[in-house]
Amino acid sequence: MTPWNPSRFSRRSLGAAAAAGALAAALPGAAEAAGPGRWSDCADGFASLPGLGRGPTTGGAGGATVTATTQAELTAYVTAEAPYVIRVPNTIEIAPRGTELRVASNKTIVGVGTRGAIAGGGFFLAAGVHNVIIRNLTIRDTLMPEDDPDDKEFDFDAIQMDTADHVWIDHNTLTRMNDGLIDSRKDTTFLTVSWNRLHENNKTFGIGWTPNVTAQMTIHHNWFKETVQRNPSADNIANLHMYNNYLQDVAAYGNYVRGFSNGVIENSYFERVHNPYYTVDGELVERGNVTVDCTWDEGLITSQGEGFDPRDFYDYRLDPARAVPSLLSRFSGPQRSIGT
Repeated sequence: MTPWNPSRFSRRSLGAAAAAGALAAALPGAAEAAGPGRWSDCADGFASLPGLGRGPTTGGAGGATVTATTQAELTAYVTAEAPYVIRVPNTIEIAPRGTELRVASNKTIVGVGTRGAIAGGGFFLAAGVHNVIIRNLTIRDTLMPEDDPDDKEFDFDAIQMDTADHVWIDHNTLTRMNDGLIDSRKDTTFLTVSWNRLHENNKTFGIGWTPNVTAQMTIHHNWFKETVQRNPSADNIANLHMYNNYLQDVAAYGNYVRGFSNGVIENSYFERVHNPYYTVDGELVERGNVTVDCTWDEGLITSQGEGFDPRDFYDYRLDPARAVPSLLSRFSGPQRSIGT
C-alpha cells in the first residue's frame, strides 16, 4: 500500500469537471438533477426501506427542532432519548481532540446552509442505534502528525457506526480525519451515503469488520478526491450498490469489493485512480463506468458473478457517467438550501 503523504497530491483544477459541464447540461438525466431548493428530505436507497422491524429512515422527524451552537448543547441533544431535529448554524469546536459524540436513535443532525461544521471531532453510532440522519455538515480536522502515515494510534473518525441501522449520510464534506471519514463497521445496514465530499484523507470509507454477510447499503453521487485507501473497501456486504460516484486522484485503490460482498458499480467516473474497481472473492458487476488516466495492477478481477438488480429493492435514476464530475462539483457537499 502506498504510504499516506499529503504532499504528493497536487491541487489540480477541475478541468475535467468544467469540460463535462456543457455535456451535463445537454444530457437528459443530468439536466434534471436536483438543485438548490429541490433536495428531498427523504432518504433514498437502502436507507429508505423498512427492515429489522423498523424503517424507513426519518431521523428526528416528529420531534422538536432545536439549535445547537456549542459542544455542550450538541452533546445534550444527540444523546437524548427523545427524537430531535438538531440544527447546527456555525462551527462547533470539539474537545478533547478526536472526541466522537455518541448519537442516540431518532436524530437528524443538519447544518444550516453551508455554515454548519464540526471541527476536531465526529460522531459515533453504537450497536442498536437506528434512524439517524447526518446531513449538510462539514466534519473536519483531527489529523495527528505523529501518527502519520498509518493513522493507527489515534482512531478519530468523522462518522463511525457499529451495528447501527437505517442511517442516511447526505451532502456532507468530510476531510482530514486521523482515521476514517466513514467507518461502517460490524453489521451496520440499511445505510445510504449520498452527495458527500470525501477529500484529503488516508483511510476514507471502510466497511465490514464482520464475518456476517447481511448488510445492505447504497453509495451514490459521492466525490472522493485526494484520498489513499478505502474508497470504499467493502467487506462481506450482502447487497452493495454504488453508482454515479466520482473518484479523483486516488493513490492506493478505488472501489474494493471484498470478502463475500455482492456489488454493483454503475455509471461512476474514475480519474487518475490506481485500481479503480476490483474484487477478489466477491461478486462484482460493473457497467457504464468511465476511467480516465487510471492505472491497473496486472491480474485484477474487475467483473465476477451475476451481482443483483438494485431495482428489485428500490427505484433510482442513473446520471450519465460523463456528467458526474460536473454534477458533483456543483451539488455535492453542504448546500445553501438545506437546513434553512
